[in-house]
Amino acid sequence: MISVEDYTYRYGEETLAVDGVSLTVAAGEFLVLAGPNGSGKTTLVRGFNGLLTPDAGEIRVNGTPVTDDLVAARASVGMVFQDPRDGFVAATVGGDVAFGPENLGLERQEIDRRVDDALDAVRMAGRHEDRIDELSGGERERVAIAGALAMDPDHLVLDEPFTGLDLRARESVLDRLRALNDDGVSVVVVTHDLRDLSTLADRTVVLSDGQVALDSDDPSPKELETLGVRPP
Repeated sequence: MISVEDYTYRYGEETLAVDGVSLTVAAGEFLVLAGPNGSGKTTLVRGFNGLLTPDAGEIRVNGTPVTDDLVAARASVGMVFQDPRDGFVAATVGGDVAFGPENLGLERQEIDRRVDDALDAVRMAGRHEDRIDELSGGERERVAIAGALAMDPDHLVLDEPFTGLDLRARESVLDRLRALNDDGVSVVVVTHDLRDLSTLADRTVVLSDGQVALDSDDPSPKELETLGVRPP
C-alpha cells in the first residue's frame, strides 16, 4: 500500500504545487491520477519513491515512511517517466534494464533472470544489445516499463505513458498493464486523458490546483470535463 498524508510541496517560496493531499493506493489497485497540466500530478507521484521530499506531510510505502528507507521505497515503487529518455542510464536495452537490479546488489544470475523476464513481458525478448537511441517511441516506452519491472515492484507508477505512442504501441502497453494488475501489482497511471483506461481503473482521483478535487470509482463525463480531464 502507498499511503499519502497531508503531502505538501513547493517549488521555491511562492509556487505551491501540491497542497495537503491525502490518499491511499491499496495493494493490487489500479488507480488513475488525472488532472490538467500543472495540477500537481507529477509532483505528487515523484514523492512515492523519494524523488521529491515533501515540505510537509508524509508518504509511506508498505507501512514504512519513504524518508526512512529510500532503497526499499525505490525497490517497491517502479517509476516510468513521462519521457522515457529521462530515465535511461545505459546505451543498450539490456544494460538499461539491468541497472536497477545491479544497484540492489543482486547476484548476476538473478539479474539476468529479471532482465530476461522483464523484456519478455513487454515483447522485447532477445533485444538486449539493441541501442536505445535507435528504438521507436513505443519501443522506448516498453523498455522503460521493463526497467521498472526488473525491480520486481509492488507498485508501478507511469507518468503519461501514452504520449507520442501510435495505436499499436498504446494497445501493447495497455495489455501489459492489465496483465500486471491481474498478477497483483498496484498500477498508478498519471494522465489528463482517460481514453482506454476507464475499463481498467478501479478508481479515479483528479487533482486541481494541487488538491484532490474528485475521488471516485465511477466519475461522470461531466465531472471530468469540468475539471479539465478528457473523459473516456
